[in-house]
Amino acid sequence: MHFSRSVHIVGCHSEGEVGDVIVGGVLNVPGNTMFDKLRHFETEKDGLRQFLLNEPRGRASMNVNVVLPPCDPRADAGFLIMESEEYAPMSGSNTICTTTVLLETGMVAMKEPTTEVVLDTAAGLVTVTAECEAGKCKSVEFNNVPAFVLELDYPVHVPGLGKVSVDIAYGGMMYVLVDAPSLGMAVHNQYAAKLVEIGERIKRAVEAVYTPVHPEIPGIRGFSVIEFTEPPITEGQDQTMVASNAVVVSPGRFDRSPCGTGTCARLAVMHARGQIAEGQILKHRSIIGTEFISRIRGFAKVGSHPAVLPTVKGRAWITSFKQMVLDPQDPFPEGFRVGDQWHIEEKQA
Repeated sequence: MHFSRSVHIVGCHSEGEVGDVIVGGVLNVPGNTMFDKLRHFETEKDGLRQFLLNEPRGRASMNVNVVLPPCDPRADAGFLIMESEEYAPMSGSNTICTTTVLLETGMVAMKEPTTEVVLDTAAGLVTVTAECEAGKCKSVEFNNVPAFVLELDYPVHVPGLGKVSVDIAYGGMMYVLVDAPSLGMAVHNQYAAKLVEIGERIKRAVEAVYTPVHPEIPGIRGFSVIEFTEPPITEGQDQTMVASNAVVVSPGRFDRSPCGTGTCARLAVMHARGQIAEGQILKHRSIIGTEFISRIRGFAKVGSHPAVLPTVKGRAWITSFKQMVLDPQDPFPEGFRVGDQWHIEEKQA
């Protein structure tokens, strides 16, 4: 049969969040940095993201990563993250998925018991240590880019809710963080629909009065995610911190994992509040109970902002090997969206 497009993908999820990885059918694109390449896809080749993530081939609760040659010679591979509404500069669950696929398919040589991998991302270099045994990538720990706080207890008026206090922080993406109990809710499935609906309202209210800009990468600006948190507790003699969170991703759905960049943003906020020390473990849990293990490995400065250096560890599993194709007579070459799943309001994909 004749197809006008064919893309080879390895299906994968990290702690519940789908992060499929393109391993064939996509060529390199121009750009001196991975951020340049991100912008090229965004402005010149966004049809690939629409083709794979929109229905009928995709769905709202998934991501797709494209592996490319790195721009930085220190890196083993480069990759870009395609989400439903954007190209994320960095993502923890997608880093874990991409590393697992690179190693378990042999695209990067696996060494046991540990493999060191350096990934070139639009947010900068990310170093990864994978625990490997019998050809299996058992876990992936990554040293993320610096995370920092822009605002603590920032007051914003939300229609229908009144004044809401939020924190604003960067963990590889810009986050609005809100204490769920302060709104009479918890990070639990029984509040899922309400958390999504209220989360989108809070995010839009913050967007109306505040535009965050990364001081060193000005192209990273604005919000697409909001993180509901519950207060941390301590467990055991080593004072391990345990906390739950739920990240609402546009166009209005939960990250199924504990969210890697959200975990990093939360580490920055917790350290700014004196709630966690360097080296202390934070077990960050998702709305489905899966877990990332994280810590602050050191400190830095980003522009004028004090920053923490976060490390996050999680797991991923390959779920499929698939070939996505486009029949030239298919009436939906870039897919479609329906408001029952995509929470479309004023704009259409």
